[in-house]
Amino acid sequence: MIKKYLRKIHLWLGLIVGLLVFIIAITGCLYAFQEEIQNYTDEYRYSKIEQKPILLPSAIKQIAETELPNKVLHSIKYYKDNHSVEVSFYHYKPTYYYKMFLNPYTGKVLHTQNMDEGFFSWVLKGHMYLWLPQKIGSVVVLVSTLIFFGMVVTGFILWFPKNWNVFKKRIWFQWKDTTKWKRKNWDLHGIIGFYSCAFALIFIITGLVWVLPNFAELFHSALGGKKSMVYQEAVSLKSNSKLKNPLDSLYQFYNQNTDFASIELHPAETDSSSILVVTNPSNQTYWKSNYIFHDQYNLQDLKVNHIWSKYNEATNADKILRLNYDIHVGSALGLTGKIIAFLTSLLIATLPITGFMIWYGRKKKTTANN
Repeated sequence: MIKKYLRKIHLWLGLIVGLLVFIIAITGCLYAFQEEIQNYTDEYRYSKIEQKPILLPSAIKQIAETELPNKVLHSIKYYKDNHSVEVSFYHYKPTYYYKMFLNPYTGKVLHTQNMDEGFFSWVLKGHMYLWLPQKIGSVVVLVSTLIFFGMVVTGFILWFPKNWNVFKKRIWFQWKDTTKWKRKNWDLHGIIGFYSCAFALIFIITGLVWVLPNFAELFHSALGGKKSMVYQEAVSLKSNSKLKNPLDSLYQFYNQNTDFASIELHPAETDSSSILVVTNPSNQTYWKSNYIFHDQYNLQDLKVNHIWSKYNEATNADKILRLNYDIHVGSALGLTGKIIAFLTSLLIATLPITGFMIWYGRKKKTTANN
């Protein structure tokens, strides 16, 4: 009797958000290897290594701001390898986001990309907002994610077998040449649903942490976390004396004293803002990055009370939350993890299709009997 009601709940939840789950899953699948694809296709992302000094941030900043005037320079990112220097221009209102790629030795502007345009930007907007206005789309995706969670739970309960013999039949296909397509479709839905169930829950939890700050705070607290989840820059104490080219000094210091794959410098945007330096030991993940805030007047290291700080100051709870993005996209396990995320997203995208076919087949049968 309980399964009868659960079956109806599972059915109606699927009919309500099935198409939306398909879109979210298939766009997640398409986005899985965007970094690797762009690194392969976009030649401007790399510059030939030369035996000459790399330009300092002050020179890069001057060139970039001349190329793209009247825009707020958000960060300058250097790589240890042969990547080009990346300069980002970002502003919330009015909203814009550009990335500029420069040769680190000559300062030549290789390419300027509007990050709100292009194929992968379109895919990401579909994944996060379903191509709706952001405020509306984010709510629709959030509700769809919560409903999908209910589908995963009810689906697992409905799948769960009564005994071992039935269990063995439900974990792999028992097809013969005479097996009808309806049975094959039912098996596809049940077996794929079973094997993707755990991954779906991981996607759901990490997705909720990403889009729902209150859930992130609650999840962090449940793990024993004490720090804030809200990113907030440190405050510089205003002074009459101002350093000349503080970004140059910080870059030279971290370049000489840090083992890094990339160094990203965020200049102070107001008189009370701090300078943020992000050093990352890997180009594949983000969770081990060090976020160091400096007073713009004396370059003193400033303390913050949130998880986006130095990696060696992070607790286990902090590290789990910092891992959230890398887990969601699969990069936490390197290329293997991305392949798993890609395949799992693809399999999840099939569930609304096979589920709809089960419902349609039964409805058609009922109509024929009447």
